[in-house]
Amino acid sequence: MAAPVVRLPLPRFCQGFCFSRRVAKLRGHSTEAAAVLKERPALSGEASSDAEIATRKKTFSEVLAERKEQANRTVLINCPSKITEKKLLKYLSSHGNIKNHFFYETHGIYAVIEFSELDSIASLQDATGMPQFEDDCPIPFKSRIFTLTLKNPPSQASEPIHLHKQTTIPVGELVNKLCNADSVSAQLQILMEKYQLTEENTKLRFLACSLIQDIAGAYFPDCNVKPFGSSVNTFGKLGCDLDMFLDLDDTGKNSARRKTGPFNIEYQMKRVPSQRIATQRILSVIGEFIDNFGPGCVSVQKILNARCPLVKFSHQPSGFQCDLTANNRIAMRSTELLYIYGSLDPRVRALVFGVRCWARTHGITSSIPGPWITNFALTTMVLFFLQKRQPPIVPTLDHLKGLAEDKHIVEGYDCTFVSNLNKIKPTENTETLDVLLGEFFEYFGNFAFNKHSLNIRKGKEQNKPEASALHIQNPFEQSLNISKNVNATQLDRFVTLARESAWLLQQEGKGPSSSHSQPWGLAALLRTSGLSHAGKSTKRKRGPASERIKSLLDSLKFNANNGKRTFGTWVC
Repeated sequence: MAAPVVRLPLPRFCQGFCFSRRVAKLRGHSTEAAAVLKERPALSGEASSDAEIATRKKTFSEVLAERKEQANRTVLINCPSKITEKKLLKYLSSHGNIKNHFFYETHGIYAVIEFSELDSIASLQDATGMPQFEDDCPIPFKSRIFTLTLKNPPSQASEPIHLHKQTTIPVGELVNKLCNADSVSAQLQILMEKYQLTEENTKLRFLACSLIQDIAGAYFPDCNVKPFGSSVNTFGKLGCDLDMFLDLDDTGKNSARRKTGPFNIEYQMKRVPSQRIATQRILSVIGEFIDNFGPGCVSVQKILNARCPLVKFSHQPSGFQCDLTANNRIAMRSTELLYIYGSLDPRVRALVFGVRCWARTHGITSSIPGPWITNFALTTMVLFFLQKRQPPIVPTLDHLKGLAEDKHIVEGYDCTFVSNLNKIKPTENTETLDVLLGEFFEYFGNFAFNKHSLNIRKGKEQNKPEASALHIQNPFEQSLNISKNVNATQLDRFVTLARESAWLLQQEGKGPSSSHSQPWGLAALLRTSGLSHAGKSTKRKRGPASERIKSLLDSLKFNANNGKRTFGTWVC
């Protein structure tokens, strides 16, 4: 017999529509965000000028605070197809000055409206009516998502509005654009520009987190929902999932004991045996609320028995597939670490985007869980490769730890590294992306995966501690292998394609053909059939196969005597 479904009652936040309290809370968060932005670390012990502050690279916490403050002043409006942009902005301007806006399309046309002041949102909510349904009853939850209808629809469509794209261009279209570049370096830059998160998409991601925070705040008023992972680590691609972190730290801080004369006073709270159980219960409640009362939140799944409990759902107004977790602080530190690496040198992001696109095109990575290499593991491999250059292009994690002023321990793990980007000395390495892309494939096409583990904390190979096909040490939880899921077959495919790609780049040189009609460089690597036939076609045109191709073919054969693969890590 199936267990009965428990429907949670609406908290007082929803029943009473206490908007003044909500706006006051948001105003408090905005004040805190402004304080974080002002407390930027100085380059020296002396006071810094405004010019120095303007030229500094922002820390990860500063970026989060600034984006969150923007999101708190923003609303989302579902617009009719015959919308007139000028009339919409004129109408909304009656509630306050509009600082920024843009349109996009997902389940209909939506407008993202950022006001200059928080009070404008309350003004708009006060002027908004409840929807009327003939057969259904609306759930009385007033969010910052609105539906706009026209009282007198025009007979003809208005001038078309500009819709910002929320997905990447097809690979075929990308290849055509790459063929017109002048170098592999230019190709990598073009790919990154076409695939990276846009300013508008980034704002929408923070807005989606802010809207979920409004829901979670019904039960935990001091909570904070913020994005992590690809959405904010500088390596996010258009269309990637939105990972959210439910942070309850402020709740704990506000409940700290205060001096009250001869007494100590504290809240009475429900007690549970462990932090994991507390996380599971919190996410269970939030998941129920999102499912029952969250506007546009569908396909809610509560996966509470996973190693990291989470709630998965689709947020239709933004078009994002979302994963909400809690107490996942190591993942937040990993996100900040990648943010730092991606901000140190422009070649880092360009190379990561190129390698990731190459891997996805050839099925090395996948959005479906399985034995494939993950994007995080692939990014770590790129960072490890850049640490091995002479001189290194990015520093080791131990070097970043040495620059930190304070220790940062999370759940017993040392997650210490410097947050101030301006304390990290720029590299003296001047290698071009043309060189680095080919050298990346050359390096890992000949890497001794059967013996060595990758460790970006030390920046050097180490003996493998376990019999996994691919071993990449977790930078913080050092006993964990972030690529434990990868099997020998998938690793062999990666090695094979890496060798073929390195060979193809060497054969074709670094420049385009005179006609720009034939895919070359990175464009040739992204052809799904290009690599598999590269050896055959080149052999016909250029004569005997090179020693590199011979070595490639040898590496794919089984050793009949001992049953081992050349690049495997265990007996097959």
